[in-house]
Order: sequence, then C-alpha cells, then structure tokens
Amino acid sequence: MCSSRVLLICIRAFIGPFSLTKKSANQDVMIRKFSVAPMMDWTDRHCRYFLRQLSQHALLYTEMVTTGAILHNDSARFLLHSAEEYPLALQLGGSVPAELASCAKLAQDAGYNEVNLNVGCPSDRVQNNMIGACLMGHPQLVADCVKAMQDEVSIPVTVKHRIGINGRDSYAELCDFVGTVRDAGCRSFTVHARIAILEGLSPKENREVPPLRYAIAAQLKQDFPELEIILNGGIKTLEDCQQHLKTFDGVMLGREAYHNPFLLAQVDQLLFDSDRPMMSRIEAMQSMRGYIAAHLAEGGSMHHITRHMLGLGQGFNGARRFRQLLSVDIHKTDNPLALFDQAAQLLQGR
Repeated sequence: MCSSRVLLICIRAFIGPFSLTKKSANQDVMIRKFSVAPMMDWTDRHCRYFLRQLSQHALLYTEMVTTGAILHNDSARFLLHSAEEYPLALQLGGSVPAELASCAKLAQDAGYNEVNLNVGCPSDRVQNNMIGACLMGHPQLVADCVKAMQDEVSIPVTVKHRIGINGRDSYAELCDFVGTVRDAGCRSFTVHARIAILEGLSPKENREVPPLRYAIAAQLKQDFPELEIILNGGIKTLEDCQQHLKTFDGVMLGREAYHNPFLLAQVDQLLFDSDRPMMSRIEAMQSMRGYIAAHLAEGGSMHHITRHMLGLGQGFNGARRFRQLLSVDIHKTDNPLALFDQAAQLLQGR
C-alpha cells in the first residue's frame, strides 16, 4: 500500500507510458462553458480519453473518488490519468477538511486542473460516510472543507451540489448554503437543478423523480451574479445548451453525453467558436485505435475502452451490428483489433 508521502512515486511506477504531467501554462484559467459530469463507473480514464478526441475544449471530470480511497487504498489507480485528458477535474468525496486538503494537494501535484467537492450524490453508502448531498445540511462544514483545500492548492476548488435536500429545500436555505461556501472562497458552483431525497429513492430515481427546477438555479445566478453558476440536470441537446448559456455561465451534461457521445463532436464549433473541422463518427473511432493497441500491449482488454464507445452506434443501418461487435463479439475474438476495424467500417460515411 502506498502512503501519501510516496504516492506520486507509486503512481509513476504504476502507470507506465501514460505518465502524469504538470499542467501547462495555458491551463491556469479554467473554462467551464461546457463540461461532462462525473459519473460513477462511467467517466474513467478510458472514457475521458475518448471524449477528448471529440472535443478539445470540454471540461472533463473523473468519477467521484473518496478521500479514503486516495489516502488509504489504491492511490495510484484512483489518480491515474494521461495529460491528453486535460482540461481535467478530480471530483472528491469527503467531509474531513484535513483529508480533503491532503487529497487536493496530491491532485495538484499529479497535474489535475481543478478539484471539485461532491455535495450532490444521494446514495445511502456515501451518506453513511458523510459524503455527497447530505452535506447540504451542513453548510459550514462544506465551507471549512473548501477553505482547507484552497489553503493547500493554487488550482480552483469548486463545488457540485443540488438545489436542496428533503427537509432543507427552501430557496432561503439554498442561498444560505451557497453564501456560506462563497464566504469560504469558492467562486464556482455546479448546480444540479433538482433536490435530493435522501430516504426512499435510489440514486437513479433521484436523477428522475424530483422535478427539474431550472428557475431556482436561474434565481441563484441572479442573486449571486459574482459567482460562476454552472447548470446541470436534464440537458440533452446542444440547442438546450445554447439556450441555457443565455442565463448561466456554463452547462454540464451527464448521461446524454455518455449515451450519445457524438454530440461532443459539435461542441467546439457551436459553443467555443472553434474552426476545427467537425470529426466524423469513423474518424472518432479511428482516433482511438492507437490508444487501444497500447492498452492491449500492456495486457488490458479492449472492452475496457470500447464499452464507452457504443454510443457512436445510433440512428443508422448497421448500428445494432456495431454495438453487438463491441459488446458481445468482443469477448469471443482472438484478434480484437481486427474486430475493431470491422466495427469501424460500419461507420463509413457517418
């Protein structure tokens, strides 16, 4: 087990060619106009590398990583990433200021561009450890956590939260939370525009049952104009993004960006005024071939990567076959790259 003191040595020994690097000079200013949400079991390093091929400007987030995982378990695995993923934020789960500060320092040293505190996850497992949405009931504790991290690092420390939790869901209480955390120095808040119901609903139900209340998030931006307010929750199209950007400083997409990743191919042009040519589906596929070959050479499975690419197969003749090749047949082949090339041919002209 790696101690935090020798963590970076352990990480570099562990990751091989995908070494961690310091942030470059042009990464000091974060642009959160469009981001992809942290999603457990989904936004791992392979997913993020793939999404980066589609958009150079989208801010990407890791899965939530608990302070305990970093400080006491497999630290190298949880901080592993490649410089090609930048701009990249590490989302932390925790509620002990000193532990969060230590993890934030490790994140900065490892090259992450931002540290984000999870104050939105409603699952029972994280609640039992005082992580996630339950922290909305403890604004001063969140403020103390933010201050401890900011005192330790120079990269931005941000917060992702709900508009409330059951039993503490008034607008006045939301303003108390944001104001308290603002006073600790936080300047960027990503607002999932639903309350979290902490008893009786699963995490999946908490993403669907509580109604979206964009007007509450908009009022928050109006009442805290000096803060960066990023809207999250239920956004499905880039047209939706453009509309919301008239009110908010940024938008964050979650499951839509994962299930329909090709949406990101237009982000740079439509939201960042980039003149970079839009990538086709087959170009997106082919851009991953070298990365996959390197992963296979290290003993990895192609499925670790291509499971994140299934969303490229939507809305055309052959899409079902594309998904079958990469989700079923992939486990039966002795030549995964040949199967990958076969799947890619189905994207010709797409």
